[in-house]
Amino acid sequence: EKSAFEILDQALVHKNKIVAVGLDSSELDHPPRKFERVFKKAIEKGFLTVAHAGEEGPPEYIWEALNLLKVKRIDHGVQCFHDKKLVQKLRDEQIPLTVCPLSNIKLRVFNKLEEHNLKKMLNKELMVMINSDDPAYFGGYINQNFIECQATLNLSMKEVKDLIVNSFKSSFLKEEKKREWISKL
Repeated sequence: EKSAFEILDQALVHKNKIVAVGLDSSELDHPPRKFERVFKKAIEKGFLTVAHAGEEGPPEYIWEALNLLKVKRIDHGVQCFHDKKLVQKLRDEQIPLTVCPLSNIKLRVFNKLEEHNLKKMLNKELMVMINSDDPAYFGGYINQNFIECQATLNLSMKEVKDLIVNSFKSSFLKEEKKREWISKL
């Protein structure tokens, strides 16, 4: 928490260039609740908030990120299927989930891409999108994530388009800009 407050204070100096702050890195033994006071201050200072939750950690971490950290987006969230009420909330409220399939494989969240639940997330009408998650470290920039997921998970062109549309809907762009980009698709 102490180092998170220090980083938040450093970010405040550049508030005019920063839209959101987030929680990232390994979730193991690091529940979101450890950072509740930091996120409260971030929100008070006008930042949007996002958090890694439900990648390596359990669904409870997603609940904590939503209820305690008041995040606008969950980075990952692939463990949500272990909690039916959580899946329902994610679908009903269209809470964005930034899924990073190739890094999920590197971290052994799934043993192979064929086992990934991205398509299941789409089928449940979750606000899911594909992202890359530190591509220099994990390999696979966003285009490679799309290419491999489309081929391996047999995603239709409609599903690929839905993933792209979801990314614009979930972005922190102004609504007018979101509509403009989505109409180009």
